[in-house]
Amino acid sequence: MPTMGKYCKAYLLKSFQQYEGWSVNEGNLSTETREVDGEEVEVRKTLNDDSVLYLQENYVVTDGIFKDENIVFEEVTPEWTRFCSDILHFEIPADLSTEDDVERGDNGEGKD
Repeated sequence: MPTMGKYCKAYLLKSFQQYEGWSVNEGNLSTETREVDGEEVEVRKTLNDDSVLYLQENYVVTDGIFKDENIVFEEVTPEWTRFCSDILHFEIPADLSTEDDVERGDNGEGKD
């Protein structure tokens, strides 16, 4: 079952493309139903500069609102988190996170 995180923010693909290390795992894009030769078939979504992707609280990027499905970017490094903060102005609202969550880059699940 998909996991809904505490926080994610939608950005256009072109915003993420500003990051030098950006790449998309196209095999994890969501699927769409299209009609091909009179039949409905499931095909991988195609992206363009105006496609919407979601930056999750753990700094992975998904093609959808769930933090553990359709992960298209998961190279979480100090440079990436700095880019998210400095360039994208991504910040988890204080009332949704603890200091430990932000330092670990997760949502605190599994804590005792």
